[in-house]
Amino acid sequence: MQLETYLQRRQQLLNKLPVNSVVLVPAATEHTRSRDTEYPFRQHSDFWYYIGFNEPEALLILSKDQHAHCSALLLCRDKDPFAEMWQGRRLGPEAALTTLGLPALSIQTQHEQLSQAINGKQAVYLNLGEHIALEQQLRDIMQNMRQREKRGDIAPVSLHDLRPFSSEQRLIKDNTEISLMRRAANISSQAHHRAMRFSHAGAWEYQLEAEILHEFAMQGARFPAYNTIVGSGENGCVLHYIENAHQLKSGDLVLIDAGCELLGYAADISRTFPVNGVFSPEQAALYKLVLEAQLACIAAVKPGASFAILNAIAERILTEGLLTLGILQGELDTLIENKACKQYFMHGIGHWLGLDVHDVGAYKSAGQDRPFEPGMVLTIEPGLYISSNSAAAAKWWGLAIRIEDNILVTESGAENLTAGCVKTVADIEQLMQNS
Repeated sequence: MQLETYLQRRQQLLNKLPVNSVVLVPAATEHTRSRDTEYPFRQHSDFWYYIGFNEPEALLILSKDQHAHCSALLLCRDKDPFAEMWQGRRLGPEAALTTLGLPALSIQTQHEQLSQAINGKQAVYLNLGEHIALEQQLRDIMQNMRQREKRGDIAPVSLHDLRPFSSEQRLIKDNTEISLMRRAANISSQAHHRAMRFSHAGAWEYQLEAEILHEFAMQGARFPAYNTIVGSGENGCVLHYIENAHQLKSGDLVLIDAGCELLGYAADISRTFPVNGVFSPEQAALYKLVLEAQLACIAAVKPGASFAILNAIAERILTEGLLTLGILQGELDTLIENKACKQYFMHGIGHWLGLDVHDVGAYKSAGQDRPFEPGMVLTIEPGLYISSNSAAAAKWWGLAIRIEDNILVTESGAENLTAGCVKTVADIEQLMQNS
């Protein structure tokens, strides 16, 4: 990512805000895993989006004065040879200008710099409710300013949520982001193929997970974008199953939901396949129904469409198919009106995708379902989950199927970023039997 890209993003954000305002974007904090060990550090998505700096204990301050003149300041950790010997290198304030393209000071001066930044400003913007300590520090500073009005201090009159601005900005991806997401999609597709080739009766769910993570890392994506789901048999009916501790059985399906994170950007793919590489008649029938719904939804993606439209398409096709298969009984229009398929298709058709796997951005605008725009990236992931306590006939029990792709909205329609990941019955069987 070029420094100019981050500069443009910060300027675009400030252009949308009123004069006499300040924006605060804190970095993520490190989290303890157990006693004196930490989870791998993952930068806050907003902080990464506006600066591309991957250290904790940092704060980005953006200011816009009464004349609409804008400035930026980074507060970050000081260089510390002893700490760096144990915990890794730090950039330090002195190197920030050349490395990140903006001036920096020590995070130890945060109180002083916040006081200077907000003095005389009307409003402060940050993710309200997310950074409690920072909000309290701001309120304390503002209260002290009000007590020093005779000395010329002027406290901001309000704190505002930044997310309506930052989330909307992040929702529309630029060409660099799209390129990264294509690459993440390709890596993730190959990882799913690797898991399919490895699959066999007697293997363990966590071994398929290991195959996937290995492929991610070997192609430069060290971390998954979310906890990998490998659900065999009825485990696939648990929508966010991450135990991944059961042995694969011949004759079962296995549902994998996995995507890598590449330079912060997520892929999110679900594929379902038979452990032994051959679909049974019931598995194939249900699988083809889910695939029919997914392909119809992908074909409907274009500017002006919406998740509501896609949900309606998926629900109609799934209801018709479940009725034909005898899993649902009744009159079609009544079943659709009553959303009878939701007992087997419990979740929505998809979500936004980007720096977060469930990315930011409103799903409604002015109370209406939000129309798609070019540059949006979303998932389409219909599924059917028939557990052993369902009303369906026993031959359907334990079948869980989800098929998920990552779709870019274009000027003329859509691009399937994950089209390289096989998903027809014939292609999956061929891939697995040739492995």
